[in-house]
Amino acid sequence: MSGIRSLHAISRTVADLARTEAFYRDGLGFVREAPPEPLPAPPLQAMGLGEAGGWRLRMRIGEQVVAFLNFDPPGAAYPAAPAATDPFFQHIAIPVRDMERAMRALSTLHPVPISQGGAQILPETSGGVSAFKFRDPDGHPVELIHFPGGDPAARWRDAPGLFLGIDHSAITVTDLDAALAFYTGTLGLTLGSRGLNRGPEQARLDGVPDPEVDVIGLAPPLPTPHVELLHYRRPASGAPERPASGAPEPPPFGPRDRATTRFVFAVDDVPALAQRIRAAGYPAEAAPDGSVAYGSGPDGHGFLLVGPTAPGRA
Repeated sequence: MSGIRSLHAISRTVADLARTEAFYRDGLGFVREAPPEPLPAPPLQAMGLGEAGGWRLRMRIGEQVVAFLNFDPPGAAYPAAPAATDPFFQHIAIPVRDMERAMRALSTLHPVPISQGGAQILPETSGGVSAFKFRDPDGHPVELIHFPGGDPAARWRDAPGLFLGIDHSAITVTDLDAALAFYTGTLGLTLGSRGLNRGPEQARLDGVPDPEVDVIGLAPPLPTPHVELLHYRRPASGAPERPASGAPEPPPFGPRDRATTRFVFAVDDVPALAQRIRAAGYPAEAAPDGSVAYGSGPDGHGFLLVGPTAPGRA
């Protein structure tokens, strides 16, 4: 089955590329790959924005890339008072060598915290990691995470610097069975880990009362950052109910809206995978040249599929 090969990059819509660059550079150690460039036609066409103007800033942290997109005309701002249980929630998780040093570096930018009371050390049953969640200037969530040992720590042992890369990107989902069926059955990711997090440390980390959350790790075929599903058994999400027809809800936000973060998946055959996504009942449209497609899965989480000939690959 032709599916995705790797999580090639993360893509985020932002209001101001200069402000975004300063935040991620000065607080998190990102490095600009090149000056901002106009978005090529194929991704604009795939996202249904062929008449819009767009700019892209690619920044690297370790071996991973985040592409920040800015559109003219712009879309909606990030919703006010967002929560980790919102179905549009998607964070990037940055492993750090030393949590105390990383928190000091980040504090100079005064980010809006999600976590309450600073970095939290989760119980051994939840992995024993220390983590802190916050928001960037547009409202996008970011997590700093420190692995105390085991395979996760070994993966990052040889990475240089204080901020080591991107370990995963996590999305909140309201129907865990539907999300698993889509990301494993349709896209071809592999179930890698499964846990249930709860307790006061998780409550302070997520900034929500008395959470109980399924945490599901899904791995692509190549050793790249992975996808994580967050399914809150409590508190309940405010997502709209699935219509009686069984069809997925339309995405709550479009690519121009600042609440959108997208997976950028590298694939061998973009049109074939886009067709399989449509057959599963979810939207996916390829650019005329077949090099890029844009789609969304359960809860409207978006993704770009990029083939070997895609311009810029993100």
